[in-house]
Amino acid sequence: MSNIARQKTSAASESIKAVAIYEIVKGVGALLSAGALWLWHSDLEDWLATATHSWQQYFGQLLAPQVESVVAIAQRASQNWPLFLLFICAYASIRFIEAYGLWQDRTWAYWFSVLGYGIFIPVEVYYLITTPFDWFKLFIIVLNIIIVIVVYRNMKRKGLI
Repeated sequence: MSNIARQKTSAASESIKAVAIYEIVKGVGALLSAGALWLWHSDLEDWLATATHSWQQYFGQLLAPQVESVVAIAQRASQNWPLFLLFICAYASIRFIEAYGLWQDRTWAYWFSVLGYGIFIPVEVYYLITTPFDWFKLFIIVLNIIIVIVVYRNMKRKGLI
């Protein structure tokens, strides 16, 4: 194998590993959320009020819509916390399984990533257009598009499509 071909393979492998690490980060974040829900489900209203106040004190209106959204979800979660805990753990498991598959260069993980990220892009674009502009939403859409492109290019390179 030529040196250029090795570099292309190596770069593709590294980019897929970056996506896998991103999946691990999302899974760990979900587990941290599950732990917080487990520990504070009975005092969640007080904790959310304190956390929201602290956020506004230090960051002002930065990411205010996202903070409000997280607070609303957490309030719903505290009302039926065992079910939400199960859902969060299932989500984290999927993220870890996908990360493992990508890291191990499994074909199914490539398809899972492209379809899993690609299916939400039209929905995200719709919400970006129909709701007030939000830099965070734009960042997420761009990140998801980049992930789809990276995985798709690696799939083409491997001859999967």
